[in-house]
Amino acid sequence: MEFDWNEWLHIVTRWVHVFAGILWIGTTYFFTWLDGRFHEMHDASKSEAESKVWMVHSGGFYVVGKQSKPSLLTTKLHWFKWEAAITWISGIMLLVLVYYTGGLLVDAMYDETTSILIGLGSLVVAWFVYDSLWNSPIGANERVGVAISFALAVAAIYFFSKLFGGRTAYMQAGAIFGTLMAANVWIRILPPQRKMVAALQKGEQPDLTLGARAKMRSKHNTFMIVPVVFIMISNHYPVGTYGSSWNWLILSVVVLVGWGAAKLIRRA
Repeated sequence: MEFDWNEWLHIVTRWVHVFAGILWIGTTYFFTWLDGRFHEMHDASKSEAESKVWMVHSGGFYVVGKQSKPSLLTTKLHWFKWEAAITWISGIMLLVLVYYTGGLLVDAMYDETTSILIGLGSLVVAWFVYDSLWNSPIGANERVGVAISFALAVAAIYFFSKLFGGRTAYMQAGAIFGTLMAANVWIRILPPQRKMVAALQKGEQPDLTLGARAKMRSKHNTFMIVPVVFIMISNHYPVGTYGSSWNWLILSVVVLVGWGAAKLIRRA
């Protein structure tokens, strides 16, 4: 029996993608949960001075505190960033391997090269549209920003369903959400945090508004990840998802339901 290098490339890439995604999602929701506990204690005591979360896991007891005013410590500062990068890179590799070069563009409206260019270009366009929206005065009103974001997501899903066909359309939508999430981490979350750390190292008071903006993008990620996970498993259920004649509407509803579920999870 011959060794199939191509199949193992698919397996390893998918394995890395799923595992890195688990790490990323777990870290994101853990810190979301942790932040929620600090807010509860702050609302109850009106002070963050002695706010600490006591936890137990794997036989160990842990006490975590939150700095109301950031200060520089001598211990190592831990960053959580490579989970996002590895998840996104492996996801794009899968998109190329399985869909763009895997023979699944047979239902596409245009030829393969044009379809691939549109698919890759949509990732870039989606980021600039999303980022511009939430950096604009419109994005300052969260409800309006969410409504516009959902309308744009529905329009993109509908467009992809006509351009690529159902299965690839779902994955392309997932790739856009994943790209927005990864770009949030590397462009809108990490740089402000680095500036805050640099200010502390200079003995200056960091600009806390930078942290607030980064936190908003992190919040967005907790909402986007729920429909992304659905998209990841949808290829196992073609009849009820991408194979339906209403595939674009089904995914649009799932996105909305996913955002609602994320809101409940964030409050848990």
